Amino acid sequence: MRPSGPRGLRIKSPDVLIAESGADLEGHGLRRSMGLFQLVCFGIGAIVGTGIFVGLSDTVAEAGPAVLVSFVLAAVTCVFTAFSFAELGGAIPVSGSSYSYAYAALGERTAFLVGWCLLLEYGVSVSAVAVGWGEYLNELLGSLTGWQLPAALSNPPGEGGIVNLPAVVVILLAALLLVRGVRESARATAAMAVLKLAILVLFCAVGFSAFRAGNLTPFAPQSIAGITSGASVAFFSYIGFDAITTAGEEVRNPRRNIPIAIMVCIGVVTVLYSLVALAAIGALSADQVADRPAALSLIVDHVTHSALGGGVIAFGAVVAIASVVLAVMYGQTRILMSMSRDGLVPRVFERVSPRTATPVANTWIVAAVFAVPAAVVPLDVVMNLTSIGTLAVMAVVNVSVLVLRRTRPDLQRRFRVPLFPVSPILGIGFCGYLMYGTGPATWLQFAAFLVAGALVYAAYGRRHSRLGAAARQPVDGAGPDPVSAGVPVVAAREG
Repeated sequence: MRPSGPRGLRIKSPDVLIAESGADLEGHGLRRSMGLFQLVCFGIGAIVGTGIFVGLSDTVAEAGPAVLVSFVLAAVTCVFTAFSFAELGGAIPVSGSSYSYAYAALGERTAFLVGWCLLLEYGVSVSAVAVGWGEYLNELLGSLTGWQLPAALSNPPGEGGIVNLPAVVVILLAALLLVRGVRESARATAAMAVLKLAILVLFCAVGFSAFRAGNLTPFAPQSIAGITSGASVAFFSYIGFDAITTAGEEVRNPRRNIPIAIMVCIGVVTVLYSLVALAAIGALSADQVADRPAALSLIVDHVTHSALGGGVIAFGAVVAIASVVLAVMYGQTRILMSMSRDGLVPRVFERVSPRTATPVANTWIVAAVFAVPAAVVPLDVVMNLTSIGTLAVMAVVNVSVLVLRRTRPDLQRRFRVPLFPVSPILGIGFCGYLMYGTGPATWLQFAAFLVAGALVYAAYGRRHSRLGAAARQPVDGAGPDPVSAGVPVVAAREG
């Protein structure tokens, strides 16, 4: 079907998205090898990492002992948006995730900018996570051998180093595992997820054994402004749950398993983060935790009066952060694969190896591109920018639920957002509130990033769009047939 209606607004039918991806069969050359347990572990693997092991100290610096409230506020934002992701993930189970949802509800321009923002969420966050991996790797080496990598090779410029070599190494190792196959990657992620959950539970046990109520006063030294700013930082700890939806073409029974996995992951992670934050502040004062690298190891060392306990936490962090790199890189490659399928980025990103059933070239390109900022950019520079980009995407997903409920009430939905339309509206509101808390400098950076994305779309995406190519075919039958010309005929509508 040719696009019709207002000029320039290209909306892609959810039915076509599903049909093109083979989401109800075998996904576009991909193999369905993930069950529900593996998908939950994949989600936990994508979430739990640098944000809690490294970013906790940054959140404490903003909120003080009220860090607990900041984590809960960030979690509430995620819960409302998780409802929307669960509904759309079950209704449109494709690898494109929020990019595809925006394409179906709001049109191609918005979808491209969502995909552009996902470069921040999935791609740049890989760099940020990898930087945190290097900090804990040095902590682990120090505990085991008494030797650490020199600062020149373990810190970025501006923080006493030349290049963050561990960050580059963990990205390349993750790429190597990803190109071997989804089954192998899922098994590795599941094992690492179980291990890091066990390590965080162990930390809670140690922290609560030295709990002092006096450490919780004054509770909110920076008042509500500090709590809000802390929530914006804490939100980075939750980034990754939406990566579950990028497995839409590689998970068995996606319409059922994707919504369940999203809600289980958010529930487990929220409870765990709240306990970790409370145990950390109870064991050591906020002033002692704030802005300290490898804060969890520091707390365990202080409580146990031994470097051994901190070494165990450091080992858990090394595993945890590596699993985040693995899961988030997976999500990034699947987003690019979906965009390439639509012609909005070069076709190299949609090629799937028949031997491994993975997008090999796509994976290595992503690894090479994002190893560069991981090597030379400090962690705090990219955390806020990543958070605001992710919050913007989440707001769009909530809007997409509202739009598709009106325009496609017939769409098969195994999960429906509760308290509709209140939940998605609250999701939009909370996302906007946390975006406000990131600060003016981050807003300026984000605005510049969006302008750059709009220019890329105008220069490449719009001209190479396969949906646009189908729309330009002559109506009277003159000219080349779309199929013989190599242009996929896609059902679309104009909103």
